[in-house]
Amino acid sequence: MTVWRTGTVPVLGGHLAYHRTGGGGPPLVLSHGLTDNGLCWTGLASALASDFDVIMLDARGHGASTRLTKADQHDPARDIAEAIEALDLDTPVVMGHSVGARATAAFANAHPDQVSKVVLEDPPLLPLADPSLAPARRKRFCDQVERFRSMTEAEIGSMGRATSPSWHEDDFPAWATAKRQVDFTVLPDYDTPWQAQIKSISAPTLLIYGDADLGSLVTPASAAEAMSLNANIQATRINGAGHNVRRENFLDYLATVRTFLLAR
Repeated sequence: MTVWRTGTVPVLGGHLAYHRTGGGGPPLVLSHGLTDNGLCWTGLASALASDFDVIMLDARGHGASTRLTKADQHDPARDIAEAIEALDLDTPVVMGHSVGARATAAFANAHPDQVSKVVLEDPPLLPLADPSLAPARRKRFCDQVERFRSMTEAEIGSMGRATSPSWHEDDFPAWATAKRQVDFTVLPDYDTPWQAQIKSISAPTLLIYGDADLGSLVTPASAAEAMSLNANIQATRINGAGHNVRRENFLDYLATVRTFLLAR
């Protein structure tokens, strides 16, 4: 097995850590969800490493990347753009999960000529939140981060296995590690409607989501709206999965993603 490389790339005001499979395939840049880290993509990266040079980024305030303070002006889409430039990647495939999918969409929307394909795994295609609710939302998140910091990785892993029994055992080590690496201030407050962040994507785009009753943030209605706003978007629902689509139905997820990525 090829040894994955680990390194950092400069971004405005700091750096992003990454893991990279290498190889001669086209580049595929993966952006994780809230409270995860780059290695939370390990299962997918392993499955795609024979076809792609997979780059798994740690988002700012996560993993081994630059910490995020209240004073920081943070633009995750810009971070992706700067990481791609620093790594000298030529029109990569870009892919993200959850808030990482929103950042990926915003990047692809702002740089339509710099990506070859886009995959969005259950991004939060939600109405803008009422600003008056933001303090309570941030407090709940900070309480969650504080709880993670008070637990060992073994305890976090045990909690994850109890709450997510359908996940593969290999999903838990990186997931548990990531939970103790998160800054209190990473929770995004979106001030741009999601519709504005997808309308100019010119590359073929796969929106992949699960069942709303199992926790998917994308619904059939929002998926249909996304496709109506941009003809380059196709949407696929994966049965038996919620927000963590790849973790809850990996085989169907992988088959769908692979078919899309390898299509000419």
